[in-house]
Amino acid sequence: MHPAPSVIIFTTLSGLGFGLLAFLCLGYPSAGGIVGFIFFAVGFTLAIGGLLSSTFHLGHPERAIKAFSQWKSSWLSREAWLSLFALALSGIYALGRIFFDIDLAIIGFLSAFFCVATVFATSMIYAQLKTVPRWNSRITPITFLTFSIAGGALLAGQISMALPLLALSGVIQIVSWISGDKAFAKSGTNLATATRLTSNSNEIRSFESPHTGTNYLLQEFAYRVGRKHGAKLRIIGIILAFGMPIIFLSIPFSHLIALLAVISHIVGIFVIRWLFFAQAEHVVGLYYGKR
Repeated sequence: MHPAPSVIIFTTLSGLGFGLLAFLCLGYPSAGGIVGFIFFAVGFTLAIGGLLSSTFHLGHPERAIKAFSQWKSSWLSREAWLSLFALALSGIYALGRIFFDIDLAIIGFLSAFFCVATVFATSMIYAQLKTVPRWNSRITPITFLTFSIAGGALLAGQISMALPLLALSGVIQIVSWISGDKAFAKSGTNLATATRLTSNSNEIRSFESPHTGTNYLLQEFAYRVGRKHGAKLRIIGIILAFGMPIIFLSIPFSHLIALLAVISHIVGIFVIRWLFFAQAEHVVGLYYGKR
């Protein structure tokens, strides 16, 4: 699929933001005053900035408010409601912590719950799509959640938790790539099943392209990444998102080292998220002879 910058920014920043807010609302770190304000400001900026960026991928961004009306059937709508609850409760907890040095534990726990639930809802927007076999897997929400929690621990400065979580996230991502590479073939979908011409399925092929020009489907769903380029980007993503932060966090602490770990992680997640969309093959590509 076409890796639109808006959804890459959305899935990267919102996951990190809600992960950080979850840790802050659970008291990691338990900081008030100016320090607490800075931590919460970073969390809200990432979470809200990510959510706002997603609207730029809509044909009519001004209609984004209508997403709230379809919560019974749409994971996008559920994400909108869950994010609203998460941000509101996190805001209440932050006010108590920053200005009154009060730990509203129950509200903090609920805030963390809704932050994690928001990330899960985001993942299900993609995991529910049977038309994209690589995404239509239980490992998709697991990947989103571990990325968010590991990134949140890193941004919250919880090194003892961040180290194993980063390692776990890296392993899960590798497993996701291995299973995802086989997903389309395992789905059993091919040109024969798409056309219902199954009597001689091995001989079914496109005679010619459906039309001479491009269209929305080709622009959005028929993006292709070279195997060699994909492999290189996977290595770069794993090293930057998990390898380098683990190395940085394993040496004597300094604020510069911590900053380098955060920057490396964010850049690496951007690379991995780009691949998440770029390597996702939509079944509509069969109609256009793209497989």
